[in-house]
Amino acid sequence: MTDWRPGATRERLAQRASLVDTVRGFFGHRGLLEVETPMLVNAGVTDRHLVSVPATVGDRPMFLHTSPEYAMKRLLAAGSGDIWQLCRVARGDERSRLHNPEFTLLEWYRCGWTMDALIDEVAALLDSLMTAAGGTARPLVRRRYRDAFRDHFGLDPLSAPLPALTALAREAGLMDAQDAVAPGGAPGGAPGDEPDRDALLDFLVGARLGPALGHGEWCALTHYPASQAALARLDPDDPSVALRFEVYADGIELANGFEELGDATEQSSRFAADNAARRAAGLPQVAPDARLLAALAAGLPACSGVAVGFDRCVMVATGARHIDEIIAFSSEQA
Repeated sequence: MTDWRPGATRERLAQRASLVDTVRGFFGHRGLLEVETPMLVNAGVTDRHLVSVPATVGDRPMFLHTSPEYAMKRLLAAGSGDIWQLCRVARGDERSRLHNPEFTLLEWYRCGWTMDALIDEVAALLDSLMTAAGGTARPLVRRRYRDAFRDHFGLDPLSAPLPALTALAREAGLMDAQDAVAPGGAPGGAPGDEPDRDALLDFLVGARLGPALGHGEWCALTHYPASQAALARLDPDDPSVALRFEVYADGIELANGFEELGDATEQSSRFAADNAARRAAGLPQVAPDARLLAALAAGLPACSGVAVGFDRCVMVATGARHIDEIIAFSSEQA
């Protein structure tokens, strides 16, 4: 018999609804404008590590958005001022204890703010969610990516030899190296394959460093390698790193934020580099979002923005161990 019942209990759903109210009150008190942007979009994402879910409207191919970021930046360029949004997003090929292909993302932008100022606000929001769920606030700790990596592994992530990083990754459980070789390399790390530094770093942070962060605190991991800047500005004082941060709690990544890149030419170059990596990996090309690039060219105000995984925040606040405990229906039950 088909099981039609929800995965989450009524108590968990009530806790979740209460935390949604907390979020709305948090931003209302601070004067941010709540916005809604389309779930169906015309452009996918070029990042080869994200899978845009295709959709068809009539005879027109579209996508379910992986994030409202591009649309929200268009609003910012049009003069919206500080904005926030809580919305459903979809990403293909993501399913685990912490992932459901469809999930809830909380995203907001602060005009004129630095990365550090936004990190403080992220911690304030997380404290609000914890106390609303009956828990306690936590101290905020900042750690630079490079320092945290060196402390944990004894290697400099920006200069360590690739064989040393590869050996660490294998010790950490990387058995099939298909995601840790240069795009297009053979699965299993066959002889002649060149390891990809960022893929190795991502694996090591995900498998070992990340789970060690944020226990009893909010840990902001800052200043990611410039090669992982995505849509963030490079640090003008040290262009080898980007003004990008992630926030961890109980070993779980909760937030990913940027001091935002406003240069349309540079962003176009990064999109092109993404597609070059996709092509080398045998993945389909994705047309860059022309409307986003036009908005950047028109003028994005200096700002910082962050995307927070709301489902994971609910997990941390309520003590849930699996994402299925705090959503009504998983992708398998939908």
